[in-house]
Amino acid sequence: MNVRIIGVPMDLGSNRRGTDMGPSALRAADLASRLENLDHDVEDGGNVFAHEPETQAMDEAGMRFVDEIVRTSEAVARRVRRAKLEDEVPLVIGGDHSLAMGTAAGIATEDSRVGILWIDAHGDFNTPKTTPSGNVHGMPLASIVGRGDPRLCEIGGVAPKVREEDVAMVGTRSLDPPEAEALRESDISVHTMRDIDEQGMRSVMEAAIEDIDPDTDWLHVSLDMDVVDPEIAPGVGTPVPGGISYREAHLAMEIVNDSGSMGSMEVVEVNPILDERNRTADLAVGLAGSAFGKRIL
Repeated sequence: MNVRIIGVPMDLGSNRRGTDMGPSALRAADLASRLENLDHDVEDGGNVFAHEPETQAMDEAGMRFVDEIVRTSEAVARRVRRAKLEDEVPLVIGGDHSLAMGTAAGIATEDSRVGILWIDAHGDFNTPKTTPSGNVHGMPLASIVGRGDPRLCEIGGVAPKVREEDVAMVGTRSLDPPEAEALRESDISVHTMRDIDEQGMRSVMEAAIEDIDPDTDWLHVSLDMDVVDPEIAPGVGTPVPGGISYREAHLAMEIVNDSGSMGSMEVVEVNPILDERNRTADLAVGLAGSAFGKRIL
């Protein structure tokens, strides 16, 4: 593959600082060279500029820093779209999960049908009306499927970017009550941690990929590192106990690669402030490697 790394040091979608250092942490863990060792051609496209929260107006209570998040996401969309047009696989590294709106905007077009595998402890399915915090990193998936504020939904000029029936979630274990209700009423396929506990990661991942409509012509993998248990990945934006194990995480990415369908990927919410000797970033790079073809044998 020809892989284009796009860094998004954005720390606006959360109320906890540190994820803006995520791209640097992944690069320090030798992301590019470890992908090159898998025989991929890798180009690091540098970072999309994002302002620090301290320099920006808070905007609205229900959408903190919304104007700057939209501006940054539009810039992400342009970078991702350019990589796609040049037949490169965009690998977006963050940064908080609100950047996913920009990634999806870059790969979605009026005449394409994109599928998303959303691997995350959280649903990210809030809207300004349901959010308890006003943090936009809890809204990207809702915005991508056309729910919520038009400013977020219309990033990139395509809304909705993805149909609900073309989204599958894996590892979900922390939902706000209105968010859970909205997901139950949606056409999104949700595979929770209970499903993984009862069925095993292989069955869940195969079911999740199968749940995404086969008529999609592009599979995007959105990996939030908080899906992994914080005992293994402590350096994440919003840690939640009871996550997937080291081997479950690698198996999930290996199955993604086995599918042969992945057209783009993002790895988000690495927070070096909360990490231990960059172990979470190192794991994130290893998981990206598994998604791009690394095998035990």
